[in-house]
Amino acid sequence: MSYWSGPSSLDRVADARSDAQLDEAWRRALVLRVDGDGRVAADAGRPAAVPATGSRTGDDIYLGVFDGRAWFARSVPELVGESIAWRDAPPDEHDPIAAAVFLSRWNRMAPVCERCGSPTVPDLGGVRRVCPSCGWIAFARIDPCVIVAITDPDDRLLLARNFQWPVGRVSIIAGFVEAGESVEQACHREVAEEVGVTLESLSYVSSQPWPMPRSLMLGFEARAVDSRINIDGDEILAGTYYTRAELAAAVSIGEVVLPGGDSIARHLIERWLSSR
Repeated sequence: MSYWSGPSSLDRVADARSDAQLDEAWRRALVLRVDGDGRVAADAGRPAAVPATGSRTGDDIYLGVFDGRAWFARSVPELVGESIAWRDAPPDEHDPIAAAVFLSRWNRMAPVCERCGSPTVPDLGGVRRVCPSCGWIAFARIDPCVIVAITDPDDRLLLARNFQWPVGRVSIIAGFVEAGESVEQACHREVAEEVGVTLESLSYVSSQPWPMPRSLMLGFEARAVDSRINIDGDEILAGTYYTRAELAAAVSIGEVVLPGGDSIARHLIERWLSSR
């Protein structure tokens, strides 16, 4: 089962966000520093959440309670010393790290009010922003995207290489949901556009937050009507269907590099590998 399929380990404590409650939480809190690229301060490969010092500022973001302590995120211009991307954090700390990166990057942009155009200010510890001029309340925007594990009629898995990736690195097909379409329609469109494949069946599996900078990845499994591939040559440079034995052999000799072990892409690939 995917790590993200169970209850969150981060208690967001929605009823503890008054200024007095946040100040009290700050006195016993751990603080995670996040830069503009979404990297977090680290120590020996783990996120370095350090005890809070000084006074809480209005820009410090309250994440919730994790492992018995309040966690805050603080945006910094740059990090000095070791840092890691949120995907490289240990799985048992993914919940607070994903929230920290997502909310830090959103608040850093200081979005203007959609109603009157005035600057907004953080509210409820940074989980939302408020317009002082007209009272408009804004929550962080989430951009849904889909990712699809496609098999052909012979139960071979389609893996493709994006033009930005190094030789050997592959994954399954993914893309953003566009305005006016369902997530299922997005799956059919993205797959047709990128690899020229028509799907005859599609089923939802699970999701994963993807704060790069503000997405939610929705994972699907699908069956193609046939084994034909027509690579777009723009976003996707190569695509191949693999049997389980072929994929295992390609990985073992370094010909193929799969997505990271904690990603939803890897989860969907592992589901196929274990469903003989």
